[in-house]
Amino acid sequence: MFVLANVQIVKNVHHAKIINLNRKMNSKNFFHKNLKVSLIIFPVYLFFISIYNPVFAHHPFGMGESSTLTSWQGFISGIGHPLLGPDHLLFILAISLIGLRFPKKWILPLLGFGLIGSAIAQILSLPEFMIPYAEALVSLSLVLESLIILGYLPSSLLLPMISLHGYLIGGAIVGAEQSPLLSYFLGIFIGQGSLLLIVLYLSEHIGKILKNKNLVSGILIGIGAAFSWVALID
Repeated sequence: MFVLANVQIVKNVHHAKIINLNRKMNSKNFFHKNLKVSLIIFPVYLFFISIYNPVFAHHPFGMGESSTLTSWQGFISGIGHPLLGPDHLLFILAISLIGLRFPKKWILPLLGFGLIGSAIAQILSLPEFMIPYAEALVSLSLVLESLIILGYLPSSLLLPMISLHGYLIGGAIVGAEQSPLLSYFLGIFIGQGSLLLIVLYLSEHIGKILKNKNLVSGILIGIGAAFSWVALID
């Protein structure tokens, strides 16, 4: 019995070493695969978005400056900003890939932190020369989100990241009168809230369908890097 017990212990130790070795190899393979995918995606998206003007600093549909907006225009702009900003839209859509536990419970925290970020922008507005760096940082949040999708970072990081997104979205309405400002925030609440509701509902089903998270994460890393580069050189 003593000999058998020792043999079993040796087998368990050997099995644990094999598991640890496989984990290390999988981690290396993940970064190699994502690096290859990112190198392919980066120039492709760099070309397409090099002809795209970021919408974070401007109101959609050819509207004027914030100080000239009507309440109705503020409302439409509030709905449009979360939907028309490509990096922000991708950030929201990619939440469905994370596999959050109890995803519907994340709707209010995500929406609330985004609105808080937009409110802070009304008090502490960003200097104009800092806007490209802030937009680059927002785009790089796609890289962090990719690591969350693969379990390398905690999902709680989504809250400060969406607050940063909200800060830039809120920066577009700085200088507006009270009525269009409130309409703008109502538009964000409805537009982004509806989008989060759909995304978090779908997340319960996408996790069962999606098999290759490495590929999707690599694509997001490439897109985030491309968006950041364009924000800095534009």
